[in-house]
Amino acid sequence: MTTQMPPPAAAATPDVAEVSRRATEVLDRVEQAVVGKREALTLVLTAVLARGHVLLEDFPGLGKTLAARSFAQTLGLDFTRAQFTPDLLPSDLTGSFVFDQRRGEFVFRPGPLFTGLLLADEINRTPPKTQSALLEAMQEHQVTVEGQTFPLPQPFHVLATANPVEYEGTYPLPEAQLDRFLMRVSFGYPTAEEEWDVLRRRVARQQEDQHLTAVTDAEGLAAMQRAVETVPVEDDISRYCVELAAATRRHRAALIGASPRGSLALMLTARAYAVIAGRDYVTPEDVKAVAHAVLDHRISIKPELWMSDTGGAAVVEAALGQVPVPGARTGASTVAVD
Repeated sequence: MTTQMPPPAAAATPDVAEVSRRATEVLDRVEQAVVGKREALTLVLTAVLARGHVLLEDFPGLGKTLAARSFAQTLGLDFTRAQFTPDLLPSDLTGSFVFDQRRGEFVFRPGPLFTGLLLADEINRTPPKTQSALLEAMQEHQVTVEGQTFPLPQPFHVLATANPVEYEGTYPLPEAQLDRFLMRVSFGYPTAEEEWDVLRRRVARQQEDQHLTAVTDAEGLAAMQRAVETVPVEDDISRYCVELAAATRRHRAALIGASPRGSLALMLTARAYAVIAGRDYVTPEDVKAVAHAVLDHRISIKPELWMSDTGGAAVVEAALGQVPVPGARTGASTVAVD
């Protein structure tokens, strides 16, 4: 009689305190490479724990690529980098069938999408057809090549970079595609002290490359994501997310406001942000902390205001100031916020 072995059990789901501890350790190690950007790095990790993808839009040389590689190392994920160029084809990302002479048949050769964390470098330099191939994989977690569907490994995350200062020869992502990114994050220039610290660390390191030790692995990250899913969100917090998204649609400067996908993203990222902070409940301050990263890029401004200072950030700031804030939580008690 043959005894069937049970399938291997998934990693046990950790509690919120353990997820917070691991997240803090991940951020501490990433900050060894990316100096002085703790809040921006926290937002990136928040999107990852919420099972989303991030658009890193900033000037050259501010650590976007370094941050992506550092997160891959500390999270124990397979890492690939795809340099997006005007001649990049969809098959260069998804993979294609090639003829194996030894076997006398066509076999599928996976592309760089089959990884744990993909750095889509300068996504706005490739034509829309290739951009769409990437964004479809982000949304559906699979690719289809010549009628055959291939699931992507899980967890699967994309950190895409875009350069906001060079427009010649680029293909800016349309609003409908920007909406697929859970967050858009910018690092900004460092302070003089932080920039000096970058130089000091480089001299002390005596080499260009940096290697960070892993805090977890793909299975552990999946368990952390499952733990985030167990955290409840009270009705007044989720309604607050809905009202913020709706307020962006009513703003006089907005041509298109945040969609329901925006309010959902706001709730999911606020929950992950709270877990990183070590809480098993979500406060309005968590929603406010992620609001700009989640909503700014989902808003289109009326054409007559393109030359003004009005942008998505101004619309979101106005919404944050206008929408009544629900009672803030302090654990056991609830305190009203003016």
